[in-house]
Amino acid sequence: MTRTFVVGLDGASWRLLDPWLAAGDLPNLAALRGEGSWAGTRSCLPPVTFPNWKCYAAGKDPGGLGVFWFEHVDLAEGHIEVAEGGDFRSAELWDYLNDEGQSAGVVNMPTMYPPRPIDGVVVAGGPDAVEGEYRSIDAGYTAPEGLAAELRERFDYEVHPDPLLSGNDERGAEVDAILDLLDTRFEVALALFEERELDFVHVTLFYLNVLQHFFWDGEPTKRAWELVDGWLGRLRELDCNLVLMSDHGSAPTTTEFYINEWLAEQGYQARTRTVDDYLTQVGIDRETVLRAAKRFGLVDTLARVVPERVQRLVPQSDGLKRDRKLDAVALPRTKAVASGQGPVYVNPAFDVDAVADQLVADLRAVTDEQGPLFDEVSRGEAVYSGPYVADGPEVVVDMRPGVHVNDGVGGGRVTADPDRWAAENTRHGIFLASGPAFEGRGELDRVSIRDLAPTLLTAHGCAVPRDMTGEVLPVLAGDPEQRRREPLSLADKGSRTTAEEVSDRLQQLGYME
Repeated sequence: MTRTFVVGLDGASWRLLDPWLAAGDLPNLAALRGEGSWAGTRSCLPPVTFPNWKCYAAGKDPGGLGVFWFEHVDLAEGHIEVAEGGDFRSAELWDYLNDEGQSAGVVNMPTMYPPRPIDGVVVAGGPDAVEGEYRSIDAGYTAPEGLAAELRERFDYEVHPDPLLSGNDERGAEVDAILDLLDTRFEVALALFEERELDFVHVTLFYLNVLQHFFWDGEPTKRAWELVDGWLGRLRELDCNLVLMSDHGSAPTTTEFYINEWLAEQGYQARTRTVDDYLTQVGIDRETVLRAAKRFGLVDTLARVVPERVQRLVPQSDGLKRDRKLDAVALPRTKAVASGQGPVYVNPAFDVDAVADQLVADLRAVTDEQGPLFDEVSRGEAVYSGPYVADGPEVVVDMRPGVHVNDGVGGGRVTADPDRWAAENTRHGIFLASGPAFEGRGELDRVSIRDLAPTLLTAHGCAVPRDMTGEVLPVLAGDPEQRRREPLSLADKGSRTTAEEVSDRLQQLGYME
């Protein structure tokens, strides 16, 4: 059996890469595409880190996972909670590899914190492995636990870059820190793969997409992709399968749509005033405070001496986020509240079906000078399948490429020109497979991200669980037997980290602005 090395390229899209490929700037990626099988992928909605890394690993859409975005929304109880890795209720492809006697390593894949032991290694990564606002994490992010100390000693390993990139005017040390981080990710994954003779390894380059968000196809992003291409040249020399994939794609941002502001304007949401309104009026917001702290070298000092509960009282420029959204919402008079980038939840105190159907019609009618903002607007049950559909949103939007759906409450505006991100997520990512287990079939029609786990399991001679909803792709050499099996049930492992710590890290990166 041939071993497999998977490179997870967060936010990668052929739309970004094709011009560089045509210009000869990424020769190793071009060679892999020439000798392997490749395609565009279709992510689950919404096309974001949470939940799509798990959609890949579990071969399911969010209805089979129980997580639909970075947060859980429960309007019946009136609370919002930040999601983390332990909330995904499904076994993953490495669990099935283990169950059939094969070892696996998972390095830096989002959704893996807190880490749980597998037969092999887990190194949890960003954005969910954190220790307070602005700070990285020094321990507790690996399984086995002692691996973190080894990685720090041998590779000077860091979970997050320092200084943290938080704006598209930061092209110096912040970018260099990310490039160093990406280089170390490859070093660690390759060392674990070879030294521990793992049958399968997956490494994710999460901060690659952070560069794309802030710079799109600018010089910092190109530098990162040239670094990736150099490593792909080294990996091509290994006697193993090499698979490239992404959780979603990306495209230049053209429009910001503040969906909760639209809900308020259309009468779906009622508001109350908060202390944040007064702070915003005098020009105090998180972005301003962070820029000033960086300018005077006080980020670490403020993070240490200012209690986090006080830090979180400082509003953001585009409104309240996560659980604080409900501080500004008069819930008894509110019919709907939205998460970012797609999910909209209907208050069960109202006629859910009637409100959801009207929302679908109204959102489909939202346009700008380029046409409809959404390629599609659907009821949640039409988009998702599995045992947790009822926990999900009643309405889901599929953003037009370039539209960023922002869920800030209280910012006042409904649409705006691009603010913080130069590029936005899209549904269309990448897939490429090369090596002994794969045929070189060139470009394929678009595939689902849910197809990758069944294909990788079959490539390793393993049975595919019946609850995986993806298909085995027609790229495998030798027409291997395709077997099915009953799913594994995972015991509840690990404990939740502090939700505020996760959301603060997401905010600094712009994921929960």
